[in-house]
Amino acid sequence: MAQQKYPAVFMRGGSSKGVFFHDRDLPTDPGLRDRIFLAAIGSPDIYGRQLNGMGGGVSSLSKAVVIGPPTVEGADLDYTFAQIAVGEAVVDYSANCGNLSSAVGPFAVDEGLVKVEGDEALVRIHNTNTSKIIHSRFRVKDGMAVIEGEQTIPGVSGTAAPIRLDFLNPGGATSGKLLPTGNTVDQLDVPGIGRIDVSMVDAANGCLFIEASALGLTATELPDVLEANKEAMAALEAIRRAAAVAMGLAKNPESTPQGNPKVAIVAAPAPFKTISGLEVPAGDCDLLVRMISMGQCHRVLPLTGGLCAGVACRLEGSTAAHNFKRSGDAIRLGTPSGILSVDAEVLRKADGWHAERASVFRTARRLMEGSVLIPNFTAAA
Repeated sequence: MAQQKYPAVFMRGGSSKGVFFHDRDLPTDPGLRDRIFLAAIGSPDIYGRQLNGMGGGVSSLSKAVVIGPPTVEGADLDYTFAQIAVGEAVVDYSANCGNLSSAVGPFAVDEGLVKVEGDEALVRIHNTNTSKIIHSRFRVKDGMAVIEGEQTIPGVSGTAAPIRLDFLNPGGATSGKLLPTGNTVDQLDVPGIGRIDVSMVDAANGCLFIEASALGLTATELPDVLEANKEAMAALEAIRRAAAVAMGLAKNPESTPQGNPKVAIVAAPAPFKTISGLEVPAGDCDLLVRMISMGQCHRVLPLTGGLCAGVACRLEGSTAAHNFKRSGDAIRLGTPSGILSVDAEVLRKADGWHAERASVFRTARRLMEGSVLIPNFTAAA
């Protein structure tokens, strides 16, 4: 039986990859769209490899994007992100992907959705998951996004043209408040674990930050080592679910979305080894971070999680700020793949803390274009 063809582009954005669709090319029924995304990526997969689709068996490679006309003023387009679970038939829209956000601007320019005059593009992106605006700036030539450049990012080999992302007013992206509880640090009482101090911050995405030592960890662990520590992973998930309720993201622990909030362990700078075997001295970073996304330790950081960590470093009294060793204007986060540099402008006003902006440089590349093939039974289900 012939398969259904849906126009699509396969892109890398930052340290993630995903299948990009035009809204106009997809059915309007949300359930049918989800079935298309699951089949395209290859989920659910009991073997965790997604060999029957375009995913890569980890959360950073199991994603879809929909681009459509803008629905708010001040934006050039709407961008909806879909996180596809690897082992379950779950499509999660509760959070944005910062890494794939970096591919949205180049996609829009190359597809002719945004016209550019001169040699630099500014694409104003409305992320529908968070109702936030992102400004994407990058070089263009002959009306197309430039690919070649000298920008490097952890987790991606080689160099490419830089893409600057400015997340404007990122506070309250998922809960409506930068500090969902009103505090920079709270003590949660988690069944089976007891009382533990956490900082719950919502900037670009909702995240909670726990001092690694509170769980007998160091935040220098490589992903495979951390994932093999079943006790620690179970504790992090229990804390994440308790925090989701405290942040107003779930009515009870059982209803917590898979994709949000993210949970991270943090620690003061210390020497660590990357996935590639590179030895990183303590002086090269300002904060060690290991973040869990969709039940897996991210090989770098979810970019929105990294931006949220940057904002948290600017919040006096938070667990991140307590371990942050400022060395300059940029905030250098030690991740499993190396150093991720971010920036955040955070002000303390009369009515409390405000995140004005969170920024980062990324790279992106268009990898394939054409059609993704979907079995007919999926579209007809």
